[in-house]
Amino acid sequence: MPDLFVGVDVGGTSVKCALASADGHILREGSIPTESHEGPEAVLDRIAAFVQSLSDEVGRKPAAVGMGLPGLVDPHLGYTRYLPNLTTHWRDVPAADLLSKKLHCDVHLLNDARTATYGELIFGRGKSVNTMVFMAIGTGIGGGLVIDGKLRLGPLGAAGELGHQTIDPTGPLCGCGNHGCLETLASGTALAAEGIRLMLVGMAPALHDAVDGDPGKVTVEIMGQVADQDEPVRQAITHAGFYLAIGVSNMVVAVHPELVVIGGGVANLGELLLRPMREDIRARVGRLFPVDGIAIETSQLGSKAGVMGAIALASRGLPT
Repeated sequence: MPDLFVGVDVGGTSVKCALASADGHILREGSIPTESHEGPEAVLDRIAAFVQSLSDEVGRKPAAVGMGLPGLVDPHLGYTRYLPNLTTHWRDVPAADLLSKKLHCDVHLLNDARTATYGELIFGRGKSVNTMVFMAIGTGIGGGLVIDGKLRLGPLGAAGELGHQTIDPTGPLCGCGNHGCLETLASGTALAAEGIRLMLVGMAPALHDAVDGDPGKVTVEIMGQVADQDEPVRQAITHAGFYLAIGVSNMVVAVHPELVVIGGGVANLGELLLRPMREDIRARVGRLFPVDGIAIETSQLGSKAGVMGAIALASRGLPT
Protein backbone atom coordinates (compact mmCIF):
# COMPACT_ATOMS: atom_id res chain seq x y z
CA MET A 1 0.00 0.00 0.00
CA PRO A 2 1.52 3.39 -1.00
CA ASP A 3 2.63 5.82 1.70
CA LEU A 4 0.50 8.77 2.75
CA PHE A 5 1.86 12.26 3.44
CA VAL A 6 0.63 15.30 5.33
CA GLY A 7 0.79 18.88 4.08
CA VAL A 8 0.44 21.69 6.62
CA ASP A 9 0.07 25.35 5.59
CA VAL A 10 0.36 27.67 8.60
CA GLY A 11 -1.14 31.13 8.24
CA GLY A 12 -1.70 34.02 10.60
CA THR A 13 -5.32 33.08 11.29
CA SER A 14 -5.71 29.46 10.20
CA VAL A 15 -3.77 26.24 9.61
CA LYS A 16 -4.72 24.12 6.60
CA CYS A 17 -3.92 20.41 6.67
CA ALA A 18 -4.30 17.69 4.08
CA LEU A 19 -3.54 13.96 4.02
CA ALA A 20 -2.60 12.79 0.53
CA SER A 21 -0.72 10.32 -1.61
CA ALA A 22 2.60 11.25 -3.23
CA ASP A 23 0.83 12.13 -6.49
CA GLY A 24 -1.21 14.80 -4.73
CA HIS A 25 -4.50 12.93 -4.40
CA ILE A 26 -6.09 14.27 -1.20
CA LEU A 27 -7.88 11.80 1.05
CA ARG A 28 -8.71 14.11 3.96
CA GLU A 29 -8.34 17.84 4.55
CA GLY A 30 -9.49 20.59 6.87
CA SER A 31 -8.37 23.60 8.87
CA ILE A 32 -8.08 24.80 12.44
CA PRO A 33 -7.51 28.29 13.93
CA THR A 34 -3.83 29.19 14.35
CA GLU A 35 -4.26 31.01 17.69
CA SER A 36 -0.58 31.95 17.64
CA HIS A 37 -0.95 33.93 20.87
CA GLU A 38 -0.77 30.58 22.66
CA GLY A 39 2.86 30.15 21.60
CA PRO A 40 4.60 27.67 19.30
CA GLU A 41 4.36 24.59 21.53
CA ALA A 42 0.59 24.92 21.89
CA VAL A 43 0.11 25.55 18.17
CA LEU A 44 2.23 22.51 17.30
CA ASP A 45 0.27 20.41 19.82
CA ARG A 46 -3.00 21.30 18.10
CA ILE A 47 -1.53 20.66 14.64
CA ALA A 48 -0.35 17.25 15.81
CA ALA A 49 -3.78 16.46 17.25
CA PHE A 50 -5.50 17.52 14.02
CA VAL A 51 -3.12 15.49 11.85
CA GLN A 52 -3.71 12.52 14.13
CA SER A 53 -7.47 12.89 13.71
CA LEU A 54 -7.13 12.93 9.91
CA SER A 55 -4.91 9.85 10.09
CA ASP A 56 -7.39 8.05 12.32
CA GLU A 57 -10.16 8.68 9.76
CA VAL A 58 -8.26 6.72 7.10
CA GLY A 59 -6.72 4.25 9.54
CA ARG A 60 -3.14 4.90 8.45
CA LYS A 61 -0.21 6.89 9.81
CA PRO A 62 1.61 9.38 7.59
CA ALA A 63 5.11 8.62 6.37
CA ALA A 64 6.20 12.27 6.62
CA VAL A 65 4.91 15.81 7.12
CA GLY A 66 5.72 18.96 5.17
CA MET A 67 4.92 22.33 6.74
CA GLY A 68 4.97 25.82 5.23
CA LEU A 69 5.41 28.70 7.69
CA PRO A 70 5.03 32.47 7.21
CA GLY A 71 8.51 33.89 7.71
CA LEU A 72 12.18 33.03 7.92
CA VAL A 73 12.74 29.28 8.30
CA ASP A 74 15.96 27.26 8.30
CA PRO A 75 14.79 24.28 6.22
CA HIS A 76 18.04 22.41 6.67
CA LEU A 77 18.01 22.45 10.49
CA GLY A 78 14.23 22.47 10.85
CA TYR A 79 14.12 25.69 12.89
CA THR A 80 11.83 28.68 12.61
CA ARG A 81 13.97 31.83 12.84
CA TYR A 82 11.43 34.64 12.74
CA LEU A 83 7.72 34.51 11.86
CA PRO A 84 6.56 38.15 11.91
CA ASN A 85 2.86 37.39 11.40
CA LEU A 86 2.63 35.05 14.41
CA THR A 87 2.21 36.66 17.80
CA THR A 88 5.31 35.32 19.56
CA HIS A 89 7.41 35.36 16.34
CA TRP A 90 8.70 31.80 16.92
CA ARG A 91 12.35 32.81 17.23
CA ASP A 92 14.72 29.82 16.97
CA VAL A 93 12.06 27.19 17.59
CA PRO A 94 13.03 23.58 16.63
CA ALA A 95 9.58 23.14 15.12
CA ALA A 96 10.43 20.14 12.91
CA ASP A 97 11.84 18.15 15.82
CA LEU A 98 8.98 19.08 18.16
CA LEU A 99 6.31 18.03 15.67
CA SER A 100 8.26 14.93 14.66
CA LYS A 101 8.29 13.71 18.25
CA LYS A 102 4.53 14.20 18.51
CA LEU A 103 3.72 12.40 15.23
CA HIS A 104 6.60 9.88 15.13
CA CYS A 105 7.59 10.65 11.54
CA ASP A 106 9.90 12.97 9.62
CA VAL A 107 8.88 16.63 9.40
CA HIS A 108 10.21 19.12 6.82
CA LEU A 109 9.86 22.90 7.08
CA LEU A 110 9.90 25.61 4.43
CA ASN A 111 8.84 29.23 4.08
CA ASP A 112 5.18 29.39 3.03
CA ALA A 113 5.74 31.24 -0.26
CA ARG A 114 8.48 28.83 -1.29
CA THR A 115 6.16 25.99 -0.29
CA ALA A 116 3.45 27.38 -2.56
CA THR A 117 6.02 27.71 -5.34
CA TYR A 118 6.95 24.06 -4.82
CA GLY A 119 3.28 23.11 -5.06
CA GLU A 120 2.88 24.98 -8.35
CA LEU A 121 6.05 23.35 -9.66
CA ILE A 122 5.07 19.77 -8.81
CA PHE A 123 1.28 19.83 -9.17
CA GLY A 124 0.38 23.04 -11.02
CA ARG A 125 1.41 25.11 -14.01
CA GLY A 126 5.12 24.58 -13.35
CA LYS A 127 5.03 20.91 -14.33
CA SER A 128 5.82 21.70 -17.95
CA VAL A 129 8.51 24.40 -17.57
CA ASN A 130 12.13 24.61 -16.47
CA THR A 131 12.18 28.23 -15.27
CA MET A 132 9.38 29.86 -13.31
CA VAL A 133 8.75 32.88 -11.12
CA PHE A 134 5.99 32.53 -8.53
CA MET A 135 4.59 35.60 -6.78
CA ALA A 136 2.09 35.17 -3.94
CA ILE A 137 0.15 38.39 -3.37
CA GLY A 138 -2.00 38.58 -0.28
CA THR A 139 -1.54 40.40 3.02
CA GLY A 140 2.08 40.73 1.93
CA ILE A 141 3.98 39.56 -1.12
CA GLY A 142 6.08 36.41 -1.11
CA GLY A 143 7.57 34.41 -3.90
CA GLY A 144 9.84 31.74 -5.22
CA LEU A 145 12.12 30.95 -8.14
CA VAL A 146 12.40 27.74 -10.13
CA ILE A 147 15.58 27.49 -12.20
CA ASP A 148 16.45 24.48 -14.36
CA GLY A 149 13.45 22.64 -12.94
CA LYS A 150 14.52 23.11 -9.32
CA LEU A 151 13.20 25.35 -6.58
CA ARG A 152 15.96 27.77 -5.66
CA LEU A 153 16.29 28.10 -1.88
CA GLY A 154 19.72 29.51 -1.18
CA PRO A 155 21.71 28.73 1.98
CA LEU A 156 18.98 30.02 4.33
CA GLY A 157 15.92 29.00 2.34
CA ALA A 158 15.26 32.70 1.75
CA ALA A 159 15.85 33.01 -2.00
CA GLY A 160 12.81 34.38 -3.78
CA GLU A 161 11.69 37.11 -1.38
CA LEU A 162 10.26 38.97 -4.36
CA GLY A 163 8.02 41.22 -2.28
CA HIS A 164 11.05 42.93 -0.79
CA GLN A 165 12.49 44.28 -4.00
CA THR A 166 12.97 48.03 -3.63
CA ILE A 167 10.59 49.61 -6.14
CA ASP A 168 10.49 53.16 -4.76
CA PRO A 169 13.39 54.06 -2.41
CA THR A 170 11.38 57.01 -1.09
CA GLY A 171 8.24 54.91 -0.66
CA PRO A 172 6.38 53.71 2.45
CA LEU A 173 8.17 52.04 5.34
CA CYS A 174 7.97 48.25 5.10
CA GLY A 175 7.75 45.84 8.00
CA CYS A 176 11.20 44.60 7.03
CA GLY A 177 12.66 48.05 7.79
CA ASN A 178 13.24 49.06 4.17
CA HIS A 179 11.37 51.78 2.29
CA GLY A 180 9.35 51.24 -0.87
CA CYS A 181 9.34 47.46 -1.06
CA LEU A 182 6.95 46.00 -3.63
CA GLU A 183 4.91 44.66 -0.73
CA THR A 184 4.15 48.18 0.53
CA LEU A 185 2.89 49.27 -2.89
CA ALA A 186 1.00 46.34 -4.42
CA SER A 187 0.02 43.81 -1.74
CA GLY A 188 -3.60 43.07 -0.99
CA THR A 189 -3.20 45.20 2.14
CA ALA A 190 -1.90 48.18 0.16
CA LEU A 191 -4.59 47.86 -2.49
CA ALA A 192 -7.42 47.56 0.04
CA ALA A 193 -6.05 50.61 1.89
CA GLU A 194 -6.27 52.62 -1.33
CA GLY A 195 -9.83 51.39 -1.81
CA ILE A 196 -10.72 52.61 1.68
CA ARG A 197 -9.17 56.01 0.96
CA LEU A 198 -11.10 56.38 -2.29
CA MET A 199 -14.32 55.46 -0.52
CA LEU A 200 -13.78 57.87 2.38
CA VAL A 201 -13.11 60.83 0.07
CA GLY A 202 -16.23 60.09 -1.95
CA MET A 203 -14.56 58.77 -5.11
CA ALA A 204 -15.90 55.21 -4.95
CA PRO A 205 -19.70 55.30 -4.49
CA ALA A 206 -20.23 51.75 -5.75
CA LEU A 207 -17.64 50.46 -3.30
CA HIS A 208 -19.34 52.46 -0.54
CA ASP A 209 -22.67 50.81 -1.34
CA ALA A 210 -21.10 47.34 -1.59
CA VAL A 211 -19.72 47.53 1.96
CA ASP A 212 -22.47 49.71 3.50
CA GLY A 213 -19.90 52.41 4.08
CA ASP A 214 -17.88 50.22 6.47
CA PRO A 215 -14.12 50.56 5.76
CA GLY A 216 -13.49 47.31 7.63
CA LYS A 217 -15.41 45.39 4.95
CA VAL A 218 -13.35 46.63 2.00
CA THR A 219 -11.47 43.79 0.33
CA VAL A 220 -9.61 43.39 -2.95
CA GLU A 221 -12.31 40.97 -4.10
CA ILE A 222 -15.06 43.55 -3.60
CA MET A 223 -12.92 46.20 -5.30
CA GLY A 224 -12.71 43.91 -8.31
CA GLN A 225 -16.49 43.51 -8.32
CA VAL A 226 -17.14 47.27 -8.47
CA ALA A 227 -14.22 48.26 -10.73
CA ASP A 228 -16.52 48.61 -13.76
CA GLN A 229 -18.63 51.12 -11.83
CA ASP A 230 -15.93 53.05 -9.94
CA GLU A 231 -13.25 54.18 -12.37
CA PRO A 232 -10.89 55.32 -9.56
CA VAL A 233 -11.06 51.77 -8.12
CA ARG A 234 -10.15 50.35 -11.53
CA GLN A 235 -7.26 52.80 -11.73
CA ALA A 236 -6.07 51.72 -8.27
CA ILE A 237 -5.98 48.10 -9.43
CA THR A 238 -4.15 49.11 -12.61
CA HIS A 239 -1.68 51.14 -10.53
CA ALA A 240 -0.96 48.13 -8.32
CA GLY A 241 -0.40 46.15 -11.50
CA PHE A 242 2.06 48.84 -12.62
CA TYR A 243 4.20 48.21 -9.53
CA LEU A 244 3.86 44.45 -9.90
CA ALA A 245 4.96 44.76 -13.52
CA ILE A 246 8.15 46.50 -12.39
CA GLY A 247 8.87 43.66 -9.97
CA VAL A 248 8.13 40.99 -12.55
CA SER A 249 10.19 42.82 -15.18
CA ASN A 250 13.15 42.74 -12.79
CA MET A 251 12.77 38.98 -12.56
CA VAL A 252 12.33 38.63 -16.32
CA VAL A 253 15.62 40.37 -17.10
CA ALA A 254 17.36 38.46 -14.30
CA VAL A 255 16.30 34.88 -15.11
CA HIS A 256 14.15 35.10 -18.30
CA PRO A 257 11.51 32.65 -17.04
CA GLU A 258 9.20 30.67 -19.28
CA LEU A 259 6.36 31.26 -16.84
CA VAL A 260 5.33 33.83 -14.23
CA VAL A 261 2.60 32.64 -11.88
CA ILE A 262 0.58 35.07 -9.76
CA GLY A 263 -0.93 33.45 -6.68
CA GLY A 264 -2.52 34.59 -3.45
CA GLY A 265 -5.85 36.34 -2.96
CA VAL A 266 -5.06 39.26 -5.28
CA ALA A 267 -4.71 36.78 -8.16
CA ASN A 268 -8.51 36.42 -8.04
CA LEU A 269 -8.69 39.77 -9.86
CA GLY A 270 -7.69 37.78 -12.95
CA GLU A 271 -7.41 39.65 -16.22
CA LEU A 272 -8.37 42.92 -14.56
CA LEU A 273 -4.90 42.80 -13.02
CA LEU A 274 -2.97 40.65 -15.50
CA ARG A 275 -3.85 42.41 -18.75
CA PRO A 276 -2.26 45.78 -17.87
CA MET A 277 0.64 43.93 -16.22
CA ARG A 278 1.42 42.06 -19.43
CA GLU A 279 1.30 45.27 -21.46
CA ASP A 280 3.60 47.09 -19.05
CA ILE A 281 6.10 44.20 -18.91
CA ARG A 282 6.19 44.09 -22.71
CA ALA A 283 6.88 47.84 -22.83
CA ARG A 284 9.67 47.58 -20.24
CA VAL A 285 11.43 44.45 -21.46
CA GLY A 286 10.34 43.93 -25.05
CA ARG A 287 13.19 45.95 -26.55
CA LEU A 288 15.76 43.76 -24.81
CA PHE A 289 14.35 40.45 -25.96
CA PRO A 290 10.95 39.05 -27.04
CA VAL A 291 8.57 38.45 -24.14
CA ASP A 292 5.66 36.91 -26.04
CA GLY A 293 6.94 33.47 -25.06
CA ILE A 294 6.77 34.32 -21.34
CA ALA A 295 3.40 33.24 -19.99
CA ILE A 296 1.95 35.30 -17.14
CA GLU A 297 -0.89 33.40 -15.50
CA THR A 298 -2.74 32.96 -12.23
CA SER A 299 -2.01 29.92 -10.07
CA GLN A 300 -3.59 26.66 -11.18
CA LEU A 301 -3.79 25.53 -7.54
CA GLY A 302 -5.25 28.76 -6.14
CA SER A 303 -5.66 28.75 -2.38
CA LYS A 304 -4.40 25.16 -2.20
CA ALA A 305 -0.92 25.97 -3.52
CA GLY A 306 0.54 26.10 -0.01
CA VAL A 307 -0.86 22.82 1.27
CA MET A 308 -0.08 21.06 -2.03
CA GLY A 309 3.49 22.33 -1.81
CA ALA A 310 3.67 20.98 1.73
CA ILE A 311 2.55 17.59 0.42
CA ALA A 312 5.31 17.76 -2.19
CA LEU A 313 7.76 18.69 0.59
CA ALA A 314 6.65 15.72 2.70
CA SER A 315 6.78 13.20 -0.15
CA ARG A 316 9.92 14.44 -1.90
CA GLY A 317 11.89 16.16 0.86
CA LEU A 318 13.71 19.45 0.47
CA PRO A 319 14.52 20.49 -3.10
CA THR A 320 18.21 19.94 -3.89
